[in-house]
Amino acid sequence: MYQANESRYDRAVYRRCGRSGLKLPAVSLGLWHNFGSTGVYENMRAMCLTAFDAGITHFDLANNYGPEPGSAEINFGRILREDLMPYRDEILISTKAGYDMWPGPYGNFGSRKYLMASLDQSLRRMGLDYVDIFYHHRPDPDTPLEETMLALRDIVLSGKALYVGLSNYDGERMTAASRILDALHVPFVINQNRYSIFDRTVEKNGLKDAAAREGKGIITFSPLAQGLLTDRYLKGIPEDSRIRTDGRFLKESALTEERLAQIRALADLAAQRGQSLAQMALSWVLKDAPVTSVLIGASRPSQILENLKCTEKTDFTAEELAIIDRNS
Repeated sequence: MYQANESRYDRAVYRRCGRSGLKLPAVSLGLWHNFGSTGVYENMRAMCLTAFDAGITHFDLANNYGPEPGSAEINFGRILREDLMPYRDEILISTKAGYDMWPGPYGNFGSRKYLMASLDQSLRRMGLDYVDIFYHHRPDPDTPLEETMLALRDIVLSGKALYVGLSNYDGERMTAASRILDALHVPFVINQNRYSIFDRTVEKNGLKDAAAREGKGIITFSPLAQGLLTDRYLKGIPEDSRIRTDGRFLKESALTEERLAQIRALADLAAQRGQSLAQMALSWVLKDAPVTSVLIGASRPSQILENLKCTEKTDFTAEELAIIDRNS
């Protein structure tokens, strides 16, 4: 039977989520790509246990994570049941609803019916009574914002989620949602958005500034730009790479000569800092507030441990930041 590493908290770094009482590990584990029906269960289990043994207490899911949709929650539920359930009070589990999940008019976007039905399904798949954070996964242009926020309030009041979050909102819409949730006394604590050296959208759409102003945290996904911000493509495209085996999220056309030159320059800078390119890219995301945590994906346990080293060096000189900006 699994027993957690007794020294798991000795070197782990945790950050407060905005102005809330909740702390997240600086590095969280996302169960997006490699935890679905096409994955190898023993590898999924090894990654989750390696993460927890290293002090990563936050596991991030969504109703549609797979492939197939729902399968990541099913597999994680099995890992909980067989290994991690004795440590449930030490673990943060988040899930989301907002993208297309089942046929018909009630399986998508942000209606009260969809959000509540989806969370009930997620809880059944994972074998849980509650999740720690429940996100609205994307803005809904057709459902009144008040309806979505009231649904989140009632989910918290039901005890099925402890905190709520918003994902893929820009600064203006997040601020409007925040005002509603604050008035309803709902513990809205975090925003989940894409952010990397190559994708500065949260800086351009006002989300990063708005989160700081409203006292909400940010947790970032795709911090390695789907693998571009690693050493993986510096010498060509490996046959087992995501470009070759999947192609849904990273295409060969993204590897232009200009982009490869930028990646090489960034890799040289990382080497000067004593880091891998991936570690430096993660450190860059964590360099300043209001970023609370960075979500990493992994295909094997060793990647988790390597990426976790990013917390050791999150300071950058002005010259280093200038080089990064020139190559972004």
